[in-house]
Amino acid sequence: SFRLGRVPPATLMAPALKNGHAKLQEVAADAFDGELDDGYAAKEVFEQNKANIGLTYDDVIFLPGHIDFGVEDVDLSSHVTKKVALKTPFVSSPMDTVTESAMAIAMALHGGLGVIHYNMSIEEQCAEVRKVKKFKNGFITEPTVLAPHHTLADVDRVKAQSGHSGIPVTVDGGLHSKLVGIVTKRDIDFLEDRTLKISDVMTTDLVVATEPVTLREANEVLRRSKKGKLPVVNDKYELVSLISRTDIAKAHDYPLSSVDGEKRLLCGAAIGTRPHDRDRFLALVDAGVDVVVLDSSQGDSVFQIDMVKWIKAQKPDVQLVGGNVVTRRQAHHLIQAGVDGLRVGMGVGSICTTQEVCACGRPQASAVYHVARYARRFGVPVIADGGIGNTGHIIKALSLGASCVMMGSLLAGTAETPGVYFFQDGVRLKRYRGMGSLAAMKQGSEKRYFASSTKVKVAQGVAGTVVDKGSLKNYIPYLTTGVRHGFQDLGYARLANLQDAVADGRVRMELRSAAAQREGGVHGLHSYSTSDA
Repeated sequence: SFRLGRVPPATLMAPALKNGHAKLQEVAADAFDGELDDGYAAKEVFEQNKANIGLTYDDVIFLPGHIDFGVEDVDLSSHVTKKVALKTPFVSSPMDTVTESAMAIAMALHGGLGVIHYNMSIEEQCAEVRKVKKFKNGFITEPTVLAPHHTLADVDRVKAQSGHSGIPVTVDGGLHSKLVGIVTKRDIDFLEDRTLKISDVMTTDLVVATEPVTLREANEVLRRSKKGKLPVVNDKYELVSLISRTDIAKAHDYPLSSVDGEKRLLCGAAIGTRPHDRDRFLALVDAGVDVVVLDSSQGDSVFQIDMVKWIKAQKPDVQLVGGNVVTRRQAHHLIQAGVDGLRVGMGVGSICTTQEVCACGRPQASAVYHVARYARRFGVPVIADGGIGNTGHIIKALSLGASCVMMGSLLAGTAETPGVYFFQDGVRLKRYRGMGSLAAMKQGSEKRYFASSTKVKVAQGVAGTVVDKGSLKNYIPYLTTGVRHGFQDLGYARLANLQDAVADGRVRMELRSAAAQREGGVHGLHSYSTSDA
């Protein structure tokens, strides 16, 4: 037995008399499908929008689907470019208060990608890329090193600056030099004369590991030797890295790591679109960069198109992301030029004022939907850049066609971002600024806004502070778990399947009024906390 709602019984029984009970069940199922089809298809919301308005992530809400799998079964694998795949669709923004080597390493370990900013010299940016490519989980690849002629006062200085107390000693005081000893806290603690040379007190009877060595093998050597530090040397007894007992205790296994064919972490880097950025590009390729992002607030320019064509002529295999774009026409021009991925967003970041200053841009949900729908024809992945304030925004961006999301403010304030913490009114903070802020422009980002040659700089961003969010070791798993829960509620365990369902109308959605948006957030409380305290 079944209930048919408003469908007249005669409508169903007529074909049943002819074809029997099976036909009756088929028609009943069709009746149910039509009767229970709540909400609207994405095409109706975004393409048949008679109000002529652009939509943000908060303007839309997806209707839940049917759950037949667990959260742990959700697979978030995607592509950031045509040839570069990620197991976690997260990319850190190339901002000078967000991504340098520490952030890029952490993002890659968790299955995402970090894009190192270019508000620095070519040499400095290449050095950051090399740190990522040389990184080995649990290995200190750039340890502090001293020479035999240094004094105990130098050891005190290093300890005060970095907290390191076990310092390897090489012939010339640098990495890739012959190892001659190690100076530890036990060697110097009770010595009053701080002018003594390290050579007089250092330990020379060393326990070392020889390359190649795995973290598991190194851990076993440390366990047997009961040492706190384990120098790693090559076949010439030159120091190449250092392993700390405390670091091994902290080291995690990262099965989702984004790695290249040689098992090195993936790394992205941003460049500008002017002629001198060609030298930066070639240097980054030599440093081992995997993905190059052309960084411009308005990507549909002759400067970027010429740069794309030049790069593809010089290094056709280098994966290149163009942008930023928000319209299909902009996307068309860059796709025709040869980009391998697109970055979508203009004026939607929390610290960006482009839409107010320049009267150009587009609400992000509309931008992602339309650009991704067009780029999909050519197999070009889309990165939703900006406007991401929570896991719900990530889910909406991915559902509407983005292959990955690029995050700035959501990652700002984490331990891996550049800068130092400070306290204000009892709150632990870090500085965060837009690349269109005057402070960032003075460092070199003015070319992102075509302002290199202008005498008067017009800010298209602001600078501010954000609250300490802790380490990405805990934060990224929190974000990914939230996204997995969203996929589960929608009823899809694979990103590709979800995007197909949104495109053909199986996933339904509605617009939210201002009152509905208030209702969907925390309300009706005097105060609240998201902690478990």
